[in-house]
Amino acid sequence: MKIPHHPYRSPLGRLQPSPVDAEDVKREGWREQHILVISETDERLDFIEREIVRRLGERLYGWRHG
Repeated sequence: MKIPHHPYRSPLGRLQPSPVDAEDVKREGWREQHILVISETDERLDFIEREIVRRLGERLYGWRHG
């Protein structure tokens, strides 16, 4: 005998946050609050730009651990 499988739908399901794209959050942060979030390993940057990001991070926050 085959019983159809009906997943239980929790009433809390509507409260679960929808997936967020990190790039959209970064873009919105820059445009609205002038906060720049960038990784020194971002492939969109060339060598000089990555070096600038690394040096700024070290100057503002100290040397990396590890």
